[in-house]
Amino acid sequence: MKNQTSKELAVAALRNGTVIDHLASESLFKAVKILGLEKLTSAVTIGFNLDSAKLGKKGIIKVADVEFPEELINRIAIIAPNAVVNIIRDYEVVEKRNVVLPDTIKGLVKCSNHKCITNNEPMATIFTVANDGDELTCHYCGRSIHRDDATIL
Repeated sequence: MKNQTSKELAVAALRNGTVIDHLASESLFKAVKILGLEKLTSAVTIGFNLDSAKLGKKGIIKVADVEFPEELINRIAIIAPNAVVNIIRDYEVVEKRNVVLPDTIKGLVKCSNHKCITNNEPMATIFTVANDGDELTCHYCGRSIHRDDATIL
């Protein structure tokens, strides 16, 4: 029997889909934008400022009936390097992996140099990732920015 004084958060289990866990709360809505969740027609559950032993507060995203391509899911590593992706099938976790930051990021981050060609011409940005993902360098103008200062397009 459950302790009457305990509190718990009940969220429906996924039959099939993707759960992205261990998102820092401040990164949650950036991850929503990167994944384009507002365009989906399937059920999406977003948990914000949930208690976490590792992060203090965390976010979680549950998307029913969708398995994101690895290339897309890894794009959130720029804002959530500790995120964990769980693939669910028939209510069971069949795959669990950490996001991996790619060596090059295209069309995701805005260059902070207002004179950069990407801010003045219709072209995608390209950044090279360095220092374990903490530093991003623009392919076109050479401007470097810290991951925390990156503006997501």
